[in-house]
Amino acid sequence: AEDAKTLVEGDDLVFEHELEQRFGLKLGEIRVADKPRAWPLGLTIARAFVAPRIALAGDAAHGIHPIAGQGLNLGFKDVAALAEVIVEADRLGQDIGALDVLERYQQWRRFDTVQMGITTDVLNRLFSNDITPLRTVRDIGLGLVERMPRLKEFFIRQASGLSGGTPRLLKGEAI
Repeated sequence: AEDAKTLVEGDDLVFEHELEQRFGLKLGEIRVADKPRAWPLGLTIARAFVAPRIALAGDAAHGIHPIAGQGLNLGFKDVAALAEVIVEADRLGQDIGALDVLERYQQWRRFDTVQMGITTDVLNRLFSNDITPLRTVRDIGLGLVERMPRLKEFFIRQASGLSGGTPRLLKGEAI
């Protein structure tokens, strides 16, 4: 956190050099176009995803640590679930903006969102920490997952967004 603050508040040339060191020059030279900004990374989840005629999805509903694109996966699931709820309500002749309709979306997505938020927060804390007992637990855990195909498959399904009541659109089905 302190390194990021120093980079953001410092000289543009130092900032550009640091980016080039971390990302390379495959896309060309990096030049600062505006004042760099930073914000803390962490877990935030809206108290409510819906209100009458309003539904929050993706980063408007939740912010999680950017590990392996899980925030993007959650956003895709949110949008697909909301679309499915709206289409189903419309088929039934219901008001698609009514609170009881939108609450179906919130109920569907809330548990998965909280579960993934907590998971990414714990993983971030575990993997960004070099305390010996934690490193030992982490190494043992990774070794076990590697040797247990079913457990490995479970984690892959979780990470790919194929758990938590997958919306039909994400399974390639029409709604």
